[in-house]
Amino acid sequence: MRSMGKTRRALRTAFACAVSGAALVTALAAPARAGTEPHGAERGRGPAGYGTPGWRLTDTGTDARFRGLAAVGRNAAWAAGSGGTVLRTADAGRTWRDVSPAGAAGLEFRDIEAFDARRAVALAIGEGEASRIFRTEDGGAHWTETFRNPEPRAFYDCMTFFDRRHGLAVSDPVDGRYRILSTGDGGATWRVLPDTGMPAALPGEAAFAASGQCLVSSGPKDVWLATGGAAEARVLHSADRGLTWTVAGSTLPAGDPARGVFALAFRDRHHGLAVGGDYRAGQPSVRAAAVTGDGGRNWRRAATPPPAYRSGVAWLAPAGGAALAVGPTGTDLTTDGGRTWRTVDPGSYDTVDCAPDRGCWAAGEQGRVARLSP
Repeated sequence: MRSMGKTRRALRTAFACAVSGAALVTALAAPARAGTEPHGAERGRGPAGYGTPGWRLTDTGTDARFRGLAAVGRNAAWAAGSGGTVLRTADAGRTWRDVSPAGAAGLEFRDIEAFDARRAVALAIGEGEASRIFRTEDGGAHWTETFRNPEPRAFYDCMTFFDRRHGLAVSDPVDGRYRILSTGDGGATWRVLPDTGMPAALPGEAAFAASGQCLVSSGPKDVWLATGGAAEARVLHSADRGLTWTVAGSTLPAGDPARGVFALAFRDRHHGLAVGGDYRAGQPSVRAAAVTGDGGRNWRRAATPPPAYRSGVAWLAPAGGAALAVGPTGTDLTTDGGRTWRTVDPGSYDTVDCAPDRGCWAAGEQGRVARLSP
């Protein structure tokens, strides 16, 4: 989120400093057996007697805060965070390899998108030249800086890829409109798209660089952008890879620089989830989740939302109604497509991501990266 005046700058500083994989098949598709809950996970029973998922923490060997996360599968994942830190595992989190780009210690990574265990693109945030993009093709052994923001008023927040070649990154508004960066060669080169098809931003509106999920895509051309900080928390949608956009209200908390939509997840071009709230500790976040069935044209409140602010959300599989939402006060599970949520783990996480093989991972403060236990 780009600072806008003293109040907005102070809130963003507070947000940056203080806010706090494996298969789920057996947890959701078979009754839980006594003694099978993972160590450290909250025990519970799901609908109709089904077991609940649980996170198993891994030893990352660092105290970096990870808001960027890419689940490649049940065994492989990437995490990107503070202090220019990038980690990679290929053995289900038993060991993590530090693959941080050389000379990046002063950068804040907030998003990473991985195509496989060897190829990934990482986004560092900040005003002006602090916003940068790096790309690796050899598992992080070598990185190439492929973009350094030349516009001092731009602040890039999130990235998404439609496929291995085509992707977008979003900046907070410049001259009253969100700035969209586009690549057609897997992140090797980038160009700023024309803003003629972008609706005007609201006063004080921006995106939250909280979990790498303020910009998400589904399919070859559809992409959605989450906003906050203004009188209304909105979701923008493009069906042509960012050239033209429509906008809809989200029903999530708004009216303050600390409130809005922090994360989106779409399992196809129609069914999506939005989570957020007020990121300040101790502040209520009622109505902090919404669901859409028409590609984001209309959003309706969750009947039973998560009990507090949530910064990350992910569908567990390309089909079905199961999804996870995470935040500083816990993890919530929905099995009915986002209509109702219940807390299944009390641990603090900032972001969550699930691979097509239902390998799910979560990451957050103090080097926390966890794998969903079967």
